[in-house]
Amino acid sequence: MIIKRTLGSCIRTAASFIAAVLLVCSIALFAAPATIVSADIGQPEIPVPALADVHCKSYCVYDKTTGYIVLSMNPDDKIYPASMTKIMTCLLSLEYLDTSAKIEVSKAALAGLGNDSSLMGVLEGEKVKVSELLYGLMLPSGNDAANALGEGCVDAFFQKYPAGGSTMNADGVNAQYILDTLNDSKDHILASRKLEAFAVLMNLRATKLGCKGTHFVNACGLPDDNHYTTAYDLSLIMAAASENEDFKTLISAPSHVFIATNRHRSDAWSYVKNSNYLLYDPWLASKTANGTDSHLAAVIGGKTGTTSQAGKGLTIYTVNENGHELMISICGIPQDYYFYTTMYLASVTAYGNLACWEADPVTRVYGTTGDYRWVNAPSAQQPKYDPLINPGDDLKDYADMYATPTPVPETETEPAEVVPVEETTPPLQLFVKNNPVISGVIGGFMLLIMILNIVLMVRINRIKKAAAKRARRIEGKRN
Repeated sequence: MIIKRTLGSCIRTAASFIAAVLLVCSIALFAAPATIVSADIGQPEIPVPALADVHCKSYCVYDKTTGYIVLSMNPDDKIYPASMTKIMTCLLSLEYLDTSAKIEVSKAALAGLGNDSSLMGVLEGEKVKVSELLYGLMLPSGNDAANALGEGCVDAFFQKYPAGGSTMNADGVNAQYILDTLNDSKDHILASRKLEAFAVLMNLRATKLGCKGTHFVNACGLPDDNHYTTAYDLSLIMAAASENEDFKTLISAPSHVFIATNRHRSDAWSYVKNSNYLLYDPWLASKTANGTDSHLAAVIGGKTGTTSQAGKGLTIYTVNENGHELMISICGIPQDYYFYTTMYLASVTAYGNLACWEADPVTRVYGTTGDYRWVNAPSAQQPKYDPLINPGDDLKDYADMYATPTPVPETETEPAEVVPVEETTPPLQLFVKNNPVISGVIGGFMLLIMILNIVLMVRINRIKKAAAKRARRIEGKRN
């Protein structure tokens, strides 16, 4: 009987002990001074991996401003570009085509595009504005849009630069060059070999740009052993494309909503987003792995590319705080590391921009990566109070003209006012503060349990002593 009582008392004692602990915490909360609530739900800092931890076949950071490579690994190694091919397709399309004109999508443009192809979603016979096809090319990486644009470029090339004429294109040739290269007639080329002819134009431009390890056979980047390039060559192509303002608008667009056509009768028949995730979070590349400021000012945009043969890659256009324009290409990320692609790109971008800054540490572009974020909207809905869309814009009279959070350099630096750090409120204390009645009831109940616990402990001690005396008596009688 004594044992049962003792066991029951122990159980009650354990429960009381827990309640006592809660009571002490409650008393501490009541006694602590009231403070202002400050909950941090923002984005925490995330360090990029060190360059040694970036898994890829090659990368290249090319300084367009100086014409030199500032950082690289295997920049001249042969790689398969996949959809990064579309940088060249976009470049030539902007040169040869009127963006307000329409192209009718042919059956040949859609031929051979299986379920594994990335598509804009256009249909045979659909008449689509060139500007819409360009968004379909660069954002959802549509192979159908690439082929339609490639065919349109060849049509325009034969019209603008006919064989036997004196007018030459930017590369110094006319249609006779294609006729000679393909060893075919104009009629047959336009009837069934337009995409081959477009590849001829692509390779000609690559040669003119100084690309020594590049050969294209299609407009979209579908796998082919004879379709290859290098990280360095991709940076040269991106540098050339970046000269076109429309190109910069395309690669910087976070999204696009397509307008109606003769085959898609309703506006907004498709909504697409940019697959270059660093465009959304350029701050990822603002510091190196050890926390050093990379002096990256802006990520303008870029183009992704992925196939099982090529792996994953990106080529992007960035601006350094010193005003230098950096073209960054990372190629051949293995499938096992696809998930980390953006962080690998951020790492190469951070270290490349830091190397550029160390070579010319002069601030020419002010603000942070957040100042140069583009939005997808009609011109009337573009940012009203922060016109610093393009890095390097003139800052004259900027502070007087616009109300903006963008930092503007001052002629004299005044000591910053020291603002005391706000004290945060623990969750339990916040509950007590917001629910005083409930907290009081709980506190009183726990106080009662604590008193009962003390009484029970006293009784347990008495029972133990009585049991010990009884045991000694019984032991004495046996002896």
